[in-house]
Amino acid sequence: MSYGASLVDTYRLTGVYTGKILKGAKPAELPVMQPAKFELVINLTTAKALGLTVPDKLLALADEVVE
Repeated sequence: MSYGASLVDTYRLTGVYTGKILKGAKPAELPVMQPAKFELVINLTTAKALGLTVPDKLLALADEVVE
């Protein structure tokens, strides 16, 4: 199980920062941006291999379930 920042969103923000720097902005003057989108990923195959039961409600909340 993993809960963290969306990699797609992180890559997009990296592109935005790179674009600003290439347009002449000074990196030290750019604001620190925090992730706005988070994802919950559950690896059901590993959970079953470890003998764990994942509640249906948690599976319903997950953004991605690896089976």
